[in-house]
Amino acid sequence: MSNPFFALNTLHVDLSPTGACGKEGGFCGVEGHRCTRGTTDSVDPIRSRRVLGPMVKMEKMMTVCALMCLVLALLPCHTASVAVMSVDLGSEWMKIAIVKPGVPMEIALNKESRRKTPVAVCLKENERLFGDGALGVSVKNPKFVYRHLQSLLGKKHDNLQVALYQKRFPEHQLLKEENRGTVYFKNLEEMQYTPEELLGMVLNYSCSLAQDFAEQPIKDAVVTVPAFFNQAERRAVLQAAQMAGLKVLQLINDNTAVALNYGVFRRKDINSTAQNVMFFDMGSGSTVATIVTYQTVKTKEAGVQPQLQIRGVGFDRSLGGFEMELRLRDHLAKLFNEQKKSKKDVRENHRAMAKLLKEAQRLKTVLSANAEFMAQVEGLMDDIDFKSKVTRVEFEALCTDLFERVPHTVQEALSSAEMSLDEIEQVILVGGATRVPKVQEVLLKAVGKEELGKNINADEAAAMGAVYQAAALSKAFKVKPFLVRDAAVFPIQVEFTRESKEEDGSKSLKHNKRILFQRMAPYPQRKVITFNRYTDDFAFYINYGDLSFLGQEDLSVFGALNLTTVKLSGVGSSFHKHVDAESKGIKAHFNMDESGVLLLDRVESVFETIMEEKEEESTLTKLGNTISSLFGGGTSEPNANMTEPVQDEEEVPPEPGKEQEEQGKTKEEAGQEENQEVKREAEDQPSDALDTDKEKAEEHGANGKSGDPQQDEKEGDKTETKEEEKTAEEEAAEKKVKSQKKAKISEEITVELLVNDIVNPTLDQIDTSKKKLQDLTDRDLEKHEREKMLNSLQAFIFETQDKLYQDEFQAVVSEEEKEEISAKLSQASEWMDEDGYSAATKELREKLSELKKLCKAMFFRVEERRKWPDRLAALESMLNTSSYFLRSAKLIPEDDQIFSEVELKTLEKVINETTTWKNDTVAEQDKRSPTERPVLLSKDIESKLALLDREVNYLLNKAKFAKPKAKPKPKNSTNSEGSKANGTAEEKVIPQTEESTKESVVPPVEETSTEETIGQDAEPTIQSQILDETSTETPEKKRPENHIEDEL
Repeated sequence: MSNPFFALNTLHVDLSPTGACGKEGGFCGVEGHRCTRGTTDSVDPIRSRRVLGPMVKMEKMMTVCALMCLVLALLPCHTASVAVMSVDLGSEWMKIAIVKPGVPMEIALNKESRRKTPVAVCLKENERLFGDGALGVSVKNPKFVYRHLQSLLGKKHDNLQVALYQKRFPEHQLLKEENRGTVYFKNLEEMQYTPEELLGMVLNYSCSLAQDFAEQPIKDAVVTVPAFFNQAERRAVLQAAQMAGLKVLQLINDNTAVALNYGVFRRKDINSTAQNVMFFDMGSGSTVATIVTYQTVKTKEAGVQPQLQIRGVGFDRSLGGFEMELRLRDHLAKLFNEQKKSKKDVRENHRAMAKLLKEAQRLKTVLSANAEFMAQVEGLMDDIDFKSKVTRVEFEALCTDLFERVPHTVQEALSSAEMSLDEIEQVILVGGATRVPKVQEVLLKAVGKEELGKNINADEAAAMGAVYQAAALSKAFKVKPFLVRDAAVFPIQVEFTRESKEEDGSKSLKHNKRILFQRMAPYPQRKVITFNRYTDDFAFYINYGDLSFLGQEDLSVFGALNLTTVKLSGVGSSFHKHVDAESKGIKAHFNMDESGVLLLDRVESVFETIMEEKEEESTLTKLGNTISSLFGGGTSEPNANMTEPVQDEEEVPPEPGKEQEEQGKTKEEAGQEENQEVKREAEDQPSDALDTDKEKAEEHGANGKSGDPQQDEKEGDKTETKEEEKTAEEEAAEKKVKSQKKAKISEEITVELLVNDIVNPTLDQIDTSKKKLQDLTDRDLEKHEREKMLNSLQAFIFETQDKLYQDEFQAVVSEEEKEEISAKLSQASEWMDEDGYSAATKELREKLSELKKLCKAMFFRVEERRKWPDRLAALESMLNTSSYFLRSAKLIPEDDQIFSEVELKTLEKVINETTTWKNDTVAEQDKRSPTERPVLLSKDIESKLALLDREVNYLLNKAKFAKPKAKPKPKNSTNSEGSKANGTAEEKVIPQTEESTKESVVPPVEETSTEETIGQDAEPTIQSQILDETSTETPEKKRPENHIEDEL
């Protein structure tokens, strides 16, 4: 499986003469950087290219480059923290994944080294716990532990979901918040927290886990949310992250994250043919069935890339593993009451029900693999133990109605995607509750497949897909593109009322609707709605569209159907300001961002006017203006009342039917698609038609002028006569018409938003919540620091007391010193027992520092004695090696000597001085008492070792790269046999062809010298022997000295 990550983008700026790496010449290991010390070429630090030219040009270029480097150096650096994280925020569990340099994608472990963490917070007096620690407290004190917070986000106090939560967790007290109408938990007067604040604590804890695992700070994250979250619920998650100080790069639907993780590691299997896959996700709190289409598409930016598109979604908010656990809990409570071991009803005891719930969770997991299991709880109530056998058949009977709801989510997904089961290639299981055998059995029957896909990590797929998206959104990483087109589950529409004239002349108000985002419409996407008939201030409403596909239970917990009321002011003044211009309507620009949150970007009043077109500038003038703008000559301020067109925005057409009758539009105009411009009103059509006829006439006139000259001559005298009849006034009029150009004017309209579903908290409320969470975090850090300091002080006292009686410590400490240290340690131990556990962190730190200062001299003497044997042995070995090397270097003949006399004397001096220092210092140390400060220090031995090593390595490196000295050539190589032998032993001359080397001298091969000379290089002799074997065919026959054989 290939790694989907490419590389980490880094910026390397060289501002020093030797390069940022400090190396001289060559490459330093940083990609794209060349060290330039010792070279004469100037290197441009921006483009790493050679700068050639005169010295003046080079100096100017270097000055510019230096200034640019200085600017880059002054910019804020963000490379210190480049890691990103994802949080798969489930109703019961959360999984955290990170990406950092060197770690492509990895699940972050919590403090218990587990890969998933319970979403639970314990707030008890001065103690705050998370995860497994909080679950441990929930068995003893359930009212201090807050769980399953996801179901309370974005809900008002009268929502049925709040009542269901109160029924499941009766130990909690939920009250209504008057300003927003939402709920908050009240335990004590000083312990009041909203669900958003508690979720913010969980997110803050997840961030700390990710930072501990990554070993660097992390603030950027992608958080998963259920696909069925509406606008209020999504905003609540963002508010919780804001309170936690976490920067949310995107809210991604958990089903989309799973689909992304599945596609990223199977991108090779994705082609231009559409592949439809269904993901069935049954988690702890809900069930979602998603149909995803994988296909490669062609983009302008990245070419052909794989893409996933969410085609259909079906969900059940209350179908999940937690509901099964609750039914098992109630069943266990019933069995305990039937045993009649206690007169009390176990259902009325919150602590006992919390214990039964914990056992029910274990029971559900075990029954997924076993036919029966013995449930048992020790000390359930009034010190009474509970034990009973539960079978899988009983468990399935308890959840029969839940299993019957499984096929409904599948059918709902198929209906929203407008597909059949035959078009689905594979059904893949996701979520922990899908491990229940009965769920798989019912699902397999519902989809009609041979088997269900289990080739994905059911627990971690969403976290891994989300962290891949986080890396793609981060600027610090470069990943392989994978296009994601999510879908809006709930349709959104715009509603407004306006006056209209009836046939009898009377006026009436008509209610209009325009679909802004249809069901399963892809996002992120921008939309524009144009209001053409308003000339004064008005208001319109943003509401949910047709939700008839939801059941009655889902509608009861959905919340308010009205999202926002938008009041516009300044419409009338814009019309008065531009009386001469033609109105193009009031345009409202909407944006559904990557998180699925709908935003109203702006509202503007658009007008169109005719302006005189200026003469076209010449090419040189355009070039000059462009160059001047590049160097600061142009202005960066936009023109007043001018708006650049948005390329990716779509114009929303009016609703067919009412809008057609009211505006008098034709049937062809009513059939337009979403991406077409909304047509003008009926009374504006004559002017539009006139403009169209005028443009056609202009085009016809322009085409008439561009005819072929030969064809014009063949047309006859009639055409020429008509052209001559044109007067000067007509030509001037035509020229004036051609010089006119339409210009668009945009006037910003003031917008007032009134939120109708869940009012957003004010900035003061957000700041108050931030401070509340930060105070809790600071308190936890202070508590952790105090506990750490307390443990350190305790450990130091006990360990030092024990060391005083060890042999190596007794050898270096005097009786007086030992008594003093022992007395201080005993005094500190007594203080710990009396006041230490309530002392402040500062006091504990001072006490520990005082004890360490007292024992510092003793620890130093012991540590030095421990280091002496190894250090002295290393020094002795280095002295022997250096001396042997020096003797060998002095034996090299003078002609072949590569070391200078100064270098050898320097090494000899260092060896002698080190030997003398070693002998003297060791002798002096032997005279001293072990209780005194030693004169033989390990750091001094290490410095002597380093000095010797440096000198020897210098000479070794010089010998390694030294070239042998060239020996003088003999004056006559053909007169004496000795010279022949020497010449043969040193070098063989391979003759060339007869035509080019007639007078070359080749020494006889037979007279090769076989005498060995001390210090003679062996390599030339071996080469000459090889040449002898290849160049002599008949060694018996003596050849003339000056003759060249053809065979050679």
